[in-house]
Amino acid sequence: MMGPAHSLSGAAAWLGVGAAAAAAGHPMPWPVLAVGALICAGAALAPDLDHKSATISRAFGPVSKGLCEVVDKLSYAVYKATRGPGDPRRTGGHRTLTHTWLWAVLIGGGASAAAVTGGRWAVLAILFVHLVLAVEGLLWRAARMSSDILVWLLGATSAWILAGVLDKAGNGSDWLFTAPGQEYLWLGLPIVLGALVHDIGDALTVSGCPILWPIPLGRKRWYPIGPPKAMRFRAGSWVELKVLMPVFMVLGGVGGAAALNVI
Repeated sequence: MMGPAHSLSGAAAWLGVGAAAAAAGHPMPWPVLAVGALICAGAALAPDLDHKSATISRAFGPVSKGLCEVVDKLSYAVYKATRGPGDPRRTGGHRTLTHTWLWAVLIGGGASAAAVTGGRWAVLAILFVHLVLAVEGLLWRAARMSSDILVWLLGATSAWILAGVLDKAGNGSDWLFTAPGQEYLWLGLPIVLGALVHDIGDALTVSGCPILWPIPLGRKRWYPIGPPKAMRFRAGSWVELKVLMPVFMVLGGVGGAAALNVI
C-alpha cells in the first residue's frame, strides 16, 4: 500500500486497541489514545526504510535518505544469507527484513527501552520522529506543498506539547506500566502495532509480505504471506483509494468514539 493508506490503517488500529482497552475495563486516558494513534500512524510508514523512494526516505532529508540506503543493503544482505532453496534471487532488500514480525518487535522493544532509560529527551525524540512521519502520511498533500523545515517544526512543537500533557498526573505517562521508572514503557506498543499493520497491508497487495520470517514455510524462509491472488490488488489502485482508505477512516472514528465511551 501507499503511505497515506498505511498511516490511516495505523491510526485506526490504535484507536481500535483503545476501544478494546475500554471494553476490558482499562480505558486509555485521552492523551494516550491521541498520541498512540499518531505514533502508530507514523510507525506504519517505518518498514519502508528499505525503499529509497518511500515517503519515509524524504521525511528527514539526507539523513533519512542515507538511512534508507543503509537499511536496503542490510536487508538484502540478510535475505541472501538466510534465503531458503525455494526463495527467488533478488537485487534489493525491499519487503524483506523490515517487513517481518521480528523487526516490528525489535523496533518497538528498542523504543520502549530508550524511553525508559533515556529519559525525557529520548521520549521527545521518539515523539518527534513519529509525529513527523504521521504528518507526512496523514497530511501528505499539505506536507508535499510545504517545506521540510515547517514539517519538522510542527513535529518538534507537537512533541514538546504532547509530552507535557502526558506528564501531568492522570494523563497517561504511566498508563499500563505503573511501577516507578516504567513511565512511557508503553510507547513501544503503537510502534510494534504500526509496523505489523504495515506488513498486513502489504500482504494484501500482489507481491505479498514475508511477515513470518524467519519461520520457514515449505522450501521458503521468506514466504510472501497474502490472501488468494484473486483478492489482491496493486498498491495505489482504486481498491486502496476508494475502498480501504474510507474503511480505515470509518473504523478509526468508531474505535475512537468507543474508546472515549461516546458510543
